[in-house]
Amino acid sequence: MRSLPLFHRIAGQPVIVLGEGPASDAKRRLVERAGGQVVGDLQTGIERGARLAFVVTDDQPEAEAAVMRLHRAGVLVNVADRPGLCDFTTPSILDRDPVQIAISTEGASAGLAKHLRLRLEALLPAGLGLLAQALGAARDALRERWPDAGDRRRALDEALKPGGPLDPFVEHGTAAVDNWMRDSGQRAQTTRVELTIATHTPDGLTLRQLQLLGAADAILYESGVPAAVLDIARADAPRLCLPHDGPMPEGLVLVLRRR
Repeated sequence: MRSLPLFHRIAGQPVIVLGEGPASDAKRRLVERAGGQVVGDLQTGIERGARLAFVVTDDQPEAEAAVMRLHRAGVLVNVADRPGLCDFTTPSILDRDPVQIAISTEGASAGLAKHLRLRLEALLPAGLGLLAQALGAARDALRERWPDAGDRRRALDEALKPGGPLDPFVEHGTAAVDNWMRDSGQRAQTTRVELTIATHTPDGLTLRQLQLLGAADAILYESGVPAAVLDIARADAPRLCLPHDGPMPEGLVLVLRRR
């Protein structure tokens, strides 16, 4: 990964869009959909405090000159069809408000990103955003039900797993979150699961292995387990190299051994 994926909030903020034609029109629509204020003049945008800019031009010297001026003003720039001049790229976006899935190839192929999005569009239910909204509305109730952050995370992992009561790949009614909280247990149990890793890359992992890595509260691993595999686990899950003589972490503890 050579880029840091971020979601930038621009509602009510000026964003510079330079250029004319279908490509620049697409950038304007992108900004407007996110609530940003399109500014078509470079200097005006700088004076208004814009922090993002889109430059659309077939003239290389013109593009380079605009990028230089914008950089001097501290503005991050995207230049259409010129990845080498870009500070950021625009992904293909799957929108299930407030859920957004951004697919990027770092400028290598917009067509590939688009077709990946279209495949995912067919997989994700239309009501996924409603599930997210319900979980957001229940945040305080979740904290009250599971005061411990680890217990809360494990309860959500159990509910959101494939086949779980809140499986995000299944269409749910508006009361799904309330029904789950009413029926769920009070405290998740500590579980230890051992996996033998027989691959050097994440591509060789099974779906079950990927799910466990994403859900684990702590990782115990033998030396030789590839760093690329460890990187799949949650960033806040402790990584402990075996042999481990200290206290056993709580929750789902994943033990990775190298074949």
